[in-house]
Amino acid sequence: MQKPQTWRELLSRHIENPQERVRIAAILEINPVTLTRWVRQESTPRSQHLQRLLDALPEERELLLTLIRQAFPGFSTVLEDSSTTDESTTIPVEFYDRVIHTLATVPKDLHFWSLCDLIMRQVLLQLDPQRLGMAVIVARCMPPAQGNKVRSLREVIGCGTPPWESTLESYLMLLGAESLAGYVVSMGRPMENQNLREQSGLRPGYPGKWEESAVAAPIMFASGIAGCLLISSTQPDYFIPPRRALVERYAELIALVFDRQEFYGLEQIALSVLPSFEVQQPFFSGFRQRVIDIMSQALRNNQPLSSLQAEQLAWQRLEEELLKTVIP
Repeated sequence: MQKPQTWRELLSRHIENPQERVRIAAILEINPVTLTRWVRQESTPRSQHLQRLLDALPEERELLLTLIRQAFPGFSTVLEDSSTTDESTTIPVEFYDRVIHTLATVPKDLHFWSLCDLIMRQVLLQLDPQRLGMAVIVARCMPPAQGNKVRSLREVIGCGTPPWESTLESYLMLLGAESLAGYVVSMGRPMENQNLREQSGLRPGYPGKWEESAVAAPIMFASGIAGCLLISSTQPDYFIPPRRALVERYAELIALVFDRQEFYGLEQIALSVLPSFEVQQPFFSGFRQRVIDIMSQALRNNQPLSSLQAEQLAWQRLEEELLKTVIP
């Protein structure tokens, strides 16, 4: 393919892909239509947008910077001297519009999965624009059996950038007091661990595959807690204060996804210690059969259950079995 002659031509090649156009627009905090207007020479970007464009296309940085300098000589000093490593600490206004539109138009039974996926992928766009490697997971409090307290968190949905897979279904597990997420939910406040492989004991959490640093923020409403937003990076010391603040804002946004009865007071939460992912994994292999067996037994007892009711009961039983594997 012939080398692009202008920055607009280079940008045009990237935004031909609709997903790439949305990704770049999110990093620049602009409407995707604005990118098209730039390419068509219908408008001219501001200097800060040119700086963020370099962040959005790190593999093209050298060529893009040369082409930008050709078109905007007055911007060359700004581009050299300005830091291009800090993401914005605010959620784009346009994204709030998308969330509200989804809330209004998607059927209620699809709210949780649709909105969580939408928000998590926006987190990846804004917090990992250079695709260094990040995983984003929503963990919710396991509904306790009658009379009990919340004893664990269940990772329910996740997505990532390489080396993680785009969808993290095969990595999801139960988390307890031993985890960073468990600490955050138990304390009701966010926490980061900038180096998970340092065994200093000063910060909660432990490294999973590819994880070097992580941050978690509780998902809260009116002081109740429904779970947490957990984010991991392949880079140590990644979650500096501005990024941590942004994670907190996204956790607040995800709170809109949960039903009000899913929020628990701190006095209702008493997390236990759970085994590692390697120990848990064999228990998950027969989960679907567990659900079928529960529904079949309930039908024989003339007390039919919905699939959601049967799944919740299956998770509670699995949680009980996992708790028994931990040596006191």
